[in-house]
Amino acid sequence: MSRTRTTTAALLALPLAAAALLATAAAPATARPASSLTCQGKGVDSKALVRARTETVIDAPLSTVWKLQTDVERWPDWQTHVTSTDRLDHGPFRPGSAFRWTTPVPPNPATPATSLDITSTVRQVERGSCIRWTGPAVGEGLHIDGVHVWSFQKVRGGVLVRTEETHTGEQVDANVPYATEILEQGLEAWLGELKAAAEARSCPRG
Repeated sequence: MSRTRTTTAALLALPLAAAALLATAAAPATARPASSLTCQGKGVDSKALVRARTETVIDAPLSTVWKLQTDVERWPDWQTHVTSTDRLDHGPFRPGSAFRWTTPVPPNPATPATSLDITSTVRQVERGSCIRWTGPAVGEGLHIDGVHVWSFQKVRGGVLVRTEETHTGEQVDANVPYATEILEQGLEAWLGELKAAAEARSCPRG
């Protein structure tokens, strides 16, 4: 994702942060997939009104993609609007692993400027295959509970990365179509930055 985008476009890179922002005008609802992504049989929140899913193929080794996604303390190196991350445990990325990360949220008609603090806990993980984490995102006048599933599969041309996320909370539930659209664009932006970072690391050096 280009760093020259406007502030509004930059917000779309925040799957957890952006879903409740600028809730002033409705947008068309996004169609839901027929079935949800799962990791070890567990998926997103089936009762959530706000849900989005997207995918992309990354031309890089699975090991590179997996390392970028699970080395959460280095997310600020390649995710433009992740300002800090902190692993709350040590050792391998595993069920029970937790991490806290932050992102700034500029003022808008719905909420004041704030810093969104997100605490994610890994619930299921299968190395090189899938991850499922849950957790709250909290800022001034803003609370979102998220469930996020990631799937990784080797395919011709690289790695197929699929992701699905649901949000619940008073602010997002108040304008479901708009929150869904923002969440979907946020997931696409995350995948775009993951793709760019992984492919850059995989290019032969001359």
